[in-house]
Amino acid sequence: VAGAVGANAQQVFAVTSVPDARKGERLAVIHTIDPARIDDVLAKLGTLGLPNLYLPRRTDFVAVASIPVLGTGKLDLRAVRRAAEEALAGDAAAEIASGVDPDEGE
Repeated sequence: VAGAVGANAQQVFAVTSVPDARKGERLAVIHTIDPARIDDVLAKLGTLGLPNLYLPRRTDFVAVASIPVLGTGKLDLRAVRRAAEEALAGDAAAEIASGVDPDEGE
């Protein structure tokens, strides 16, 4: 993925899981890059031969101003998950209400 966003030393992605009514949980990716570049990232991920289970959907990406870190400089995993849950909570409720499986056709 780093090749898809350039050789920037700053962390631009953090991946976590969020609850999913249908599958138990799903991937969520918080990021600091321009949202217009997400399609490039997804295209690059698609060339890596990863199983579909490990590939986030376009709708699973959440833009944030900065990736949360602790005072030690380590990734703040709780804050990452909280940010993803808060941003995607409305999406999950809408999918359940509509009865549409967002993974159909993938």
